[in-house]
Amino acid sequence: MGLLRTILIIVLVYYGIKVLSRIFAPFLIKYAAKKAEKQFGEQFGQFRGKQEQEKPIREGEVTIDKMPNTKASNKKVGDYVDFEEIE
Repeated sequence: MGLLRTILIIVLVYYGIKVLSRIFAPFLIKYAAKKAEKQFGEQFGQFRGKQEQEKPIREGEVTIDKMPNTKASNKKVGDYVDFEEIE
C-alpha cells in the first residue's frame, strides 16, 4: 500500500508541476524578457553616454577618420617568372 501511495504522490506532483508551468511560464518569460531589455538598455545608454561625452557632433557636420599608413606587405615579394604552356 505504501508503494502505491508513493507512486501516486509522485505522479500527482509531476502533473501538478506540468500544469502550473503551463500557467506561469508566459509570466516568467515576460518577466525575464523585460529584465533583459532593461539591462541591455542600461548598457546601451552607458555606451551612448560615453560616445556623446567624447565628441559632441553637431547636425550636418562630417568627420573622416583616417587609418594609419602601415605597410602590411612587402613589395619585394619575389621574382616574376614568365612561363609558356606546353602541349
